[in-house]
Parts: sequence; C-alpha cells; structure tokens
Amino acid sequence: MIEPVSRTGRAARIPPASLLRQLLQIPVIVAALGYFVDIYDLLLFSIVRVQSLRDLGVPEADMLPTGIYLINTQMAGLLIGGILWGVLGDKRGRLSVLFGSILIYSLANIANGFVTSVDQYAVLRLIAGIGLAGELGAGITLVAEVLPKEIRGYGTSLVASVGLLGAVLAYFIAEEFAWRNAYFIGGGLGLFLLILRVSVYESGIFTRLKEKPVSRGNFFRLFASRSQFLKYLRCILIGLPVWFVAGILMTFSPEFGQALELDGPVVAGKAVMWEYIGLAVGDLSSGLISQYLNSRKKVLALFLLLTAACVVVYLYIPLHTTTAFYALCVALGFSVGYWALFVTIAAEQFGTNLRATVATTVPNFVRGSINLMTPLFLLFRAQFGILNGAALLGLLTLAIAFLGLWKMEETFGKDLNFLEE
Repeated sequence: MIEPVSRTGRAARIPPASLLRQLLQIPVIVAALGYFVDIYDLLLFSIVRVQSLRDLGVPEADMLPTGIYLINTQMAGLLIGGILWGVLGDKRGRLSVLFGSILIYSLANIANGFVTSVDQYAVLRLIAGIGLAGELGAGITLVAEVLPKEIRGYGTSLVASVGLLGAVLAYFIAEEFAWRNAYFIGGGLGLFLLILRVSVYESGIFTRLKEKPVSRGNFFRLFASRSQFLKYLRCILIGLPVWFVAGILMTFSPEFGQALELDGPVVAGKAVMWEYIGLAVGDLSSGLISQYLNSRKKVLALFLLLTAACVVVYLYIPLHTTTAFYALCVALGFSVGYWALFVTIAAEQFGTNLRATVATTVPNFVRGSINLMTPLFLLFRAQFGILNGAALLGLLTLAIAFLGLWKMEETFGKDLNFLEE
C-alpha cells in the first residue's frame, strides 16, 4: 500500500494497483515516449559527428572546430525554441507544443539524412534544436497537471527515466547503421509518435484557465519583480551540475582518460551511453525517494552531495582500467539523476499561466550554460591542468546549485491550480 503524504501531513492511501492505473495514463506514456525520441535526436549528432563530417569532406584538422560550430548551432536552436515553445505552451496549450515540436524536429532530422554540406547541416541542426526544445517542458507540465498531486513525482520521474534511455538506443543505432540512416530512423520514430498523440487530452487545469481573462505566457513577467526573478533564477542554477557532468566530464572523457593514464582509450559515445543509463536509474530513484521523504529539496541536496563525491573520485582516484572508468560514468549519471525532479520543481514553483514557459525555458537555459562552461573549462585547464581545471569548474557549478537550493520553496504536494498575479 502506497501512502503519499500531503502538505497537511495526512496520508492518502493509494493501493499499488490503483497507483499503477493512475500513472499509466495516455498522457504519461506518450510524454515518456516523446522524451525518449527527443533524447535520441538530441544526442545523435554528438554520436555520429566524426563519421558524418568525414563523409561531408571535412579535413581532420577542422573536425573539432566544425563539430563545435554545429553543436553551438543546435544549442542556439534550443535556446530560441525554449522561449518560443514555453510561451506557446501557456498561450495555446500543452498539446500544441507536444505536436508542433515533435513535427519540426522529426522533419529536420529526416532532412539531416540528405545534407551535402556543413552549411546545410548547420541550418538543419538549428531547426532541429528549436523543435527539440519544447518536448521535455511541455511533457512534464502536462503530466504534473494531469496526475493527482500526491503521485505526480512518480509520473515525472517515469517520463524522464524512459526518455533518457533514448541515448542508449541512439548509440546502438549509430553502431549498426550508417549515420544518414540513423537520422532517418529518429525522424521516423518521431512521426510515428505523432500518430499516438492524437489520443492525448489537454490538461484540465489549463482548459479551465483559458476561460479566465488573465495574461498567459508572458515571458517578461518572470523579470517583473526581484522576488519573481530570483525564484526563476534558482530553478536554473540547481540544474547546472547536470550539464557540467554531461557537457564537460563526458564530452571530454577521452582526454580525461588519457590524463588518468588508463589501460586503453576511452570512447566518448560509450561514456555518454553509460552515463545516461545511470541518469535514467537516478531519475527514477530520485522521484521515488522524493515521494518517500515527502520533499523535493532534501532529495536534491542529497543528489548534489553524491555528485560532488563522484566528481572527486572521477578526477582524483586512480581507476587504471577503462572498465572501471565506464562504471564510474554510470555512477556519475546516477548522481545527477535529478533532471526530472529539477524540471518538476520549476513547474511547481509557478502558476498555470506561466508554468509551461518556466518548465520549458529552464532546462534549455541549463543546456545552454555549456556555452559558458566550455570556455571556462578551457581557461582553467590552461592554468591548472585538465584534472584540477575540471575540479575547479565542478566546485563552482555545485556551489552555485547549493546557493540556488538554499532559499527555494519546498513544493512537494503543492496544489498547482493557481495563477501568477
């Protein structure tokens, strides 16, 4: 018997069979599958980067700068799309974003399979990035509003855990198929999912909101007051360690492996795959622990401390073998497995008329923070070496995350049927 506890302290007894029925609603299942395809497409370029650029005739000396250019282009699309889809999610509805975003990134990824130049590649990665930006925020917002408040933590964790496994599929598809076919498969999966979404219904909370004369999706209202802005900023800051691990420790894992003098070379794609396996398990675990402790903040603090410990082991404890290194990638992924919890917290902080805007922009601004972390990492590496430089950047991101968590409101069990005045 599951007994989630409300904010009043009274337990709501939910039998396991009933809990399962409430969780496995069509919106939850489709949101999970949507995020699965989203992650597949988001990471596919990183996995097929070298193969695709070689086929396009990019010289080996230009491989890294060209790859960075294309990744930054995709990231620019995520930042633009984060604001665009967030505003549309509050103005037109959560479903409009789920339909529109997946259609755009599916068609863009199919088109990626036909590129013949780097410039074409860049344009399509920009368009794909815009499409990819809407999936997670709209899905988490819809699930949070559809499910009873006592169990929405289970639902959002399920969405993220299933979704993150898309990285594993992307790795194996890229291993078995040519890079163009890998893009075709990703786009085809998205279009198939679009058919499934016909049966998804809109959030009742948003449907009732549309009947009220209230401003919806006004992005600039997040900066209307100091308290509003700080609340929004805290939501972003707590997510930074996730992308420090993914964007620095995993992206540059071959260089870290060399610095650690392992017994063989580290494959970045494999390190990312193992990290995302850990991330999926961590997301599910953080959601379950949050339900057990009746707290978001306590679990977030616990996972941030675990991240700090894993980063120290990664950088300073001799592992000697690549096998042990990949195992640590799983542990690191688990330690930052509060991604769904972090987006859920953002969604719960704000009223229905701004909820999709916040839940969609926050994760994309965190992803975009890699454009600040990368030059800082290169600066620190030049000054202190690759291991100490990464440690300094990790300390900075973790300190900022704890600072963001410090005065954040506890939102476990919060009623989401309210507005931002």
